[in-house]
Amino acid sequence: MDATTAAVLAGFAGLLTGALAVVAVRYSERQQRSVPPSPAPTPLPAGVGDVLAVLRSSAIVVDSADAVIKTSPAAVAYGLVRGSELVHAELRHLARQVRRDGVIRESQLELPRGPLGQGRSIMQARVAPLGANHILLLVEDHTQARRVEEVRRDFVANVSHELKTPVGGIGLLAEAILDAKDDPEAVERFASRMQVESHRLARLVKEIVDLSRLQVADTLHEPRLVDVTAAVHEAIDYSRVGADAKQIEIAEACAPDLKVFGDEDLLVTAVRNLVGNAVAYSDPGTRVAVGGRLNGEMVEVTVTDQGQGIPEAEQQRIFERFYRVDAARSRATGGTGLGLAIVKHICANHGGDVTVWSEEGRGSTFTIRLPAAADRSGGATPAHPHPVAAPADPDQPQGEAPA
Repeated sequence: MDATTAAVLAGFAGLLTGALAVVAVRYSERQQRSVPPSPAPTPLPAGVGDVLAVLRSSAIVVDSADAVIKTSPAAVAYGLVRGSELVHAELRHLARQVRRDGVIRESQLELPRGPLGQGRSIMQARVAPLGANHILLLVEDHTQARRVEEVRRDFVANVSHELKTPVGGIGLLAEAILDAKDDPEAVERFASRMQVESHRLARLVKEIVDLSRLQVADTLHEPRLVDVTAAVHEAIDYSRVGADAKQIEIAEACAPDLKVFGDEDLLVTAVRNLVGNAVAYSDPGTRVAVGGRLNGEMVEVTVTDQGQGIPEAEQQRIFERFYRVDAARSRATGGTGLGLAIVKHICANHGGDVTVWSEEGRGSTFTIRLPAAADRSGGATPAHPHPVAAPADPDQPQGEAPA
């Protein structure tokens, strides 16, 4: 082979080697840019989906990347899951702890109800491994149970305290009268004070009995057509003496022919409690306005005062039994802390509710809303075709006796 042929063959070999190198480099770059196929997800154990569908708890199954792959409708309704993600970092943290060591964990969490507002929910979470690659979260809402327990605890504590105070006061006054039996003026003063305490005790016992009666489930009676305008007028007359003593004007503006089906005495009590509170907590020389109107299919009765108002943080609790915004002032006015709780139960018994608007320094407005009744003479169906029954206490779970 001469030198020229060898040189040509060497050139072709070099070109071929270069081309192969370029092809190899391009292939390597393509392989680096391509995403390797993800491994096939491990299927859930058989029957897990059927079980989650019938659970009352919020059930969530997540994979090794904390992605939600199966959930119950309750978990979505409570806002625990959004798409394929756990909403709350606390739940993700529990899932990762269980994934790391395989130990079942239980925890009570206080979670926000949504992205806005200050509402919180008490959730009991139980987290456990499910197979080799999944984590199961069972979450139950204990918010109502916690609330009931708080109200029950407050009720027991307040009842014992409220009854102990007037009973103890009467006992001390009786001893003082015995010691001062030779001093007619002291006896008269102590007896007068004893009379005040006995009236307060009698009122407290009466309101406890009234509230208990409203909570008894078997107190059924046939509802009657009640003239709300007349009931409001009667309630105002009951409070007129106290208002006149403080030079408080009570202005009444009720539309005629406001009718509901229910118990007239209870409705008078509800309005009377609101008007009495407005008078008791208003400064002398101010004005209390009582109005009634038909709003769609609801009868609304409003009581507005010009008092000090109720702090926003307290407005959710003022309808609880024995709860007072200002305990010292409430005792000075003779309040028992049961009036608004009674109003709430009366409204609930009649298929309505009571709400409050208040701003500190601008007074308060309480609104009773009840289903309006059609005139029976026109053959219309009454708003309450069934007997009015005192429902279970809204502050306690069904099936339990009231405290």
